[in-house]
Amino acid sequence: MPKCSSVFLGLLILLACHSGTSRSANADLNTYLFQYGQEFQRLSHQSNLAEWESNTHIVEGDSTNAARTRRANEALARFVGSNENIARIQGYLKDRGRLSPLQGRQLDAMLYQAAEKPASAAAVVTERIAAEAAQTEKLYGFQFRLNRKPVTANAIDDSLRVSRRLPARLAAWEASKEVGPVVKSGMLRLRELRNEVVSSLGYSDYFSYQVSDYGMSSDEMLRLNDQLVRELRPLYRELHTWARYELAKRYGVPVPDQLPAHWLPNRWGQDWSSLVEVKGLDVNAALAPRSAEWVVRQAEAFYRSLGFDSLPSSFWERSSLYPAPVDAPYKKNTHASAWHIDLDRDVRSLMSVEPNRDWYGTAHHELGHVHYFLSYSRPEIPVVLRQGANRAYHEGIGSMIELASQQRHFLAGRGLVPPNAQVDSMAQLLQEALSSVVFIPFAAGTMTRFEHALYAERLPADRFNAKWWELVRQYQGIVPPSPRDERWADGLTKTHINDDPAQYYDYALSYALLFQLHDHIARQILHQDPHDTDYYGHREVGDFLKRLMAPGATRPWREVLRETTGHELDGKAMVEYFEPLYVWLQEQNRGRKATLPDL
Repeated sequence: MPKCSSVFLGLLILLACHSGTSRSANADLNTYLFQYGQEFQRLSHQSNLAEWESNTHIVEGDSTNAARTRRANEALARFVGSNENIARIQGYLKDRGRLSPLQGRQLDAMLYQAAEKPASAAAVVTERIAAEAAQTEKLYGFQFRLNRKPVTANAIDDSLRVSRRLPARLAAWEASKEVGPVVKSGMLRLRELRNEVVSSLGYSDYFSYQVSDYGMSSDEMLRLNDQLVRELRPLYRELHTWARYELAKRYGVPVPDQLPAHWLPNRWGQDWSSLVEVKGLDVNAALAPRSAEWVVRQAEAFYRSLGFDSLPSSFWERSSLYPAPVDAPYKKNTHASAWHIDLDRDVRSLMSVEPNRDWYGTAHHELGHVHYFLSYSRPEIPVVLRQGANRAYHEGIGSMIELASQQRHFLAGRGLVPPNAQVDSMAQLLQEALSSVVFIPFAAGTMTRFEHALYAERLPADRFNAKWWELVRQYQGIVPPSPRDERWADGLTKTHINDDPAQYYDYALSYALLFQLHDHIARQILHQDPHDTDYYGHREVGDFLKRLMAPGATRPWREVLRETTGHELDGKAMVEYFEPLYVWLQEQNRGRKATLPDL
């Protein structure tokens, strides 16, 4: 055996020392990530519990919940945004080449969290947290009134869905907008605080900060959303034309160039599906004798049929699933949501379920979020990565299940329509388009552009309403019933702008995603017509969903999408799904004038 030269021997010693140093550094990093995850989970739990109380038990004049929420959020902020944590995270990321992909993704997620709560702007963070708690109280503690009588948001929505009297519709629509001026001053302050706090870590504005979670710039996100709007614009133009003429006939008035907002069955014109009743598919009538609890239990039975575990008993004990009584001494957030309270097994849903078609679909949607939480709440998934592949994945999967739960084949299997029901398939496709296609210009256009203007362009306070209605007209072809000046803040009546800020494009992208996933499931797994599927009882569908959901955010979302559907994110599957309807609408609209504004 030949002797080593002194140079070679020295090199071996150096490499051995370096290897030992690397192992030591890696062990130090893993220890830090573990300890960070434990403390993050503990503090997130306290924050989520406080937020839950602030959303489910709002008592006018009682600031107890707001104070508790503020303290819990401040404690989480102090930890996540501490100078020590930020310095350590940035230090590790400087040597990214030595990190494993999982380590890098954890550190990126931790730095993203820190950007909204940096200790270097501690006073601003504290003020923002207090302002957000106060805004929640204002928004969800607001008492809607219709004809001078207190009403729930559900009652307003019901009126807009079913009333055929324009004066009654106008009164309901105007009542829904009364909350706007109440929250405007708070929103102005929140806009400044949100922008200021993320600037500490180099973000130009709060919109660009939220978009960065996708690994994209604001311009890239705006282009992607504009692409979705353009891909669906020909179909939306036909729907817009059809609705103008059909509603003018219904209300016995001349055909308008643009749709008056109070003509539509949704406060923001984002869903027109109740304009159509599908013969042989009267789900509202079938659900009327049922209880609200039956609706939620049916949604849970669906997921069990796919092979998912039953929800924990704590879900049923701790969730807030049904409307608060009109005479209750408290109010609650009426917007449906799912909550991952402890980033582990404490999962809940906040809904106001009633036995109707809309809440039937919503219950299936929200439980999709809940099962997604549980799918990635496993020891091998780091706590900071217990979230969707991106935010749109959560919404996309929930919305896909909601779509599937409304199809004839599925409903017949659940006994909600007769097995031999003769369903008008074109009316059903129209109803689906009036939900999902109509949503795209609102979500990808109006909402995304308004929030970009709000944060990135620092929209002046005296332009809030003007800008909102400019965008509503441009993207949706909708106009207010009468001029709305700056006394109003109609855009701010959309809860997401206040409490889920600068991320409504999540929903737009989720709709494109849901049609890509649904197309794959229908064609490749079930071998069924995508327009008439029944997922129920097909464990292979559950296995596909579990593979999609189980990794959480441990892998890049683009990779996951390409592997599951073979495509980049776009609107092509959605356009293809509605192609038969597009041809039908062109025939229906023959001789009618299209007036949807050009983009």
